[in-house]
Amino acid sequence: MRSGDEKPTEGGGFFAAISSSVRSWGSAMQKSVNGLMGYEGLEVINPEGSTEDAEAEAQRGRWKQEDRDGYWKMMHKYIGADVTSLVTLPVIIFEPMTMLQKMAEILEYAHLLDLADECEDPYMRVAYVSSWAISVYFAYQRTWKPFNPILGETYEMVNHNGITFISEQISHHPPMSAGHAENEHFTYDITSKLKTKFLGNSVEVYPVGRTRVTLKKAGVVFDLVPPPTKVNNLIFGRTWVDSPGEMIMTNLTTGDKAVLYFQPCGWFGAGRYEVDGYVYNASEEPKLLMTGKWNESMSCQPCDLEGEPLPGTELKEIWKVAATPENDKYQYTYFAHKLNSFETAPKKLLASDSRLRPDRYALEKGEMSKSGAEKSRLEEQQRAEKRNREANGHKFTPRWFNLSGEITPTPWGDLEVYEYNGKYTEHRAVVDSADVIEEVDINSIAFNPWQYGNVSAE
Repeated sequence: MRSGDEKPTEGGGFFAAISSSVRSWGSAMQKSVNGLMGYEGLEVINPEGSTEDAEAEAQRGRWKQEDRDGYWKMMHKYIGADVTSLVTLPVIIFEPMTMLQKMAEILEYAHLLDLADECEDPYMRVAYVSSWAISVYFAYQRTWKPFNPILGETYEMVNHNGITFISEQISHHPPMSAGHAENEHFTYDITSKLKTKFLGNSVEVYPVGRTRVTLKKAGVVFDLVPPPTKVNNLIFGRTWVDSPGEMIMTNLTTGDKAVLYFQPCGWFGAGRYEVDGYVYNASEEPKLLMTGKWNESMSCQPCDLEGEPLPGTELKEIWKVAATPENDKYQYTYFAHKLNSFETAPKKLLASDSRLRPDRYALEKGEMSKSGAEKSRLEEQQRAEKRNREANGHKFTPRWFNLSGEITPTPWGDLEVYEYNGKYTEHRAVVDSADVIEEVDINSIAFNPWQYGNVSAE
């Protein structure tokens, strides 16, 4: 597994050396598109090839020539900028899901958190929680953009592993969301504020956020710092996603942690998807080695202080990706389809729920033109609500989350933390105790996240 005298110290070691060498190797497969007039300097990366494939790769992708030209004319002035909410994008690059729903995708393999809560071994507990955090990257490799939520929009999910989940768009500029999930074993809380950097034919996405998991029986709290993500070949070539860098999962209660390296993609796909690292105790001594691929599975094995597997032990598979639909247009998992369905909707769904967005629903039905028109209408309604709110001197207040007053540092900037206020739990208790519950129908509830009077588009 390794050679020489390299030791697996926290933040370095054998796997870190691999990460460094592959990262340098991977950078060699980038090539500027200098042969196409008007697009000089843009980088095209073929994840399955080398620099010799870049020119051919540039001709591939989802864009028609005329669409690509128009997109570039619109976007080139934003190179180097954070484009999280600067521009209005065409629905051709969207998937029929919002960011609030995407926040719930990490719960597909939430049984790993149940196992962590029941586990008596503190290091296996870290391995379970870390594998849970890694599992969502299989879904994150989709190359379609989710819809930005409208201010006040929500998403609710039930009927999965005993979990109740609520998320809410708590700010429009900058775009911020908050989410809370809970079952008998854990609570999951997140404040999310994405930051981006547009590079012409790619965009870097920095996860400015805070994720906390509390295991109820074990009585411990975990904190997650994920790696950044890069979306390659936005205009030229086939779009693909990579998340090279370091993930740290820390048990704030005990000091144990996992430090895992997402290897960057090298020539001909070398290193792509691979994740390697160690679980350390509070004294920064390695206890478990972890290895796998974020699109397949993760395994672990007890190790000595040098990071070598202990004699008489074997790799234990912790997580394996579930079967997925074949030839799915948006590369959805079965769970992603459930998130869009009313199978996971609670009784008396909130009218602000993402499932009810007319633009999202139209795109799901394949009605591209209608989706674009509805998206424009919703965006104008949002602007109208803002004018109405400001004219009356009002300030938007989230319904299910409160500003905690805590500011937490992240590798990409400070973050104001929102906390779940418990009101949704009270709301659901009242609704679920009602004797008569109406059947939920997509056509029976009008999407309504608005809090300030008449916001019809002007």
